[in-house]
Parts: sequence; structure tokens; C-alpha cells
Amino acid sequence: MKTIYDVQKLLQRYGTFIYTGDRLADLELMESEIKELYNSKLIETKVYQTALLLLRHEMQLKEK
Repeated sequence: MKTIYDVQKLLQRYGTFIYTGDRLADLELMESEIKELYNSKLIETKVYQTALLLLRHEMQLKEK
């Protein structure tokens, strides 16, 4: 997993499609959904960590 698109594809595999029209809100929702998948033991720790890192990095870029 190397891009936000990869995170979106991961979420889509679990039936989660996120698009609000606000990129920052989308990223926050994706982070929340990734946390839920991890807490439900549906994704591995490494996948969780990588996804969060990508999302938070992108959020920092959008906030500037």
C-alpha cells in the first residue's frame, strides 16, 4: 500500500465507499473506518499502520 487510492481500494473490499466532496473530510472518514477495521481484527497491524501513516501524511499536506 503506497497511495491514498490503495487505502480507498482496501476500504472498498470491505464495502466502504467514501466521497463527500471535501478531501479533508474524506481522509478523516477513511481514518475512522480503518480504525474500525483494525479494532474488529479484519486487517493486520502492518496494514493498519501503513494506512494511518498515508492518511495522516495526506491530511498534513491538505491542511497547508
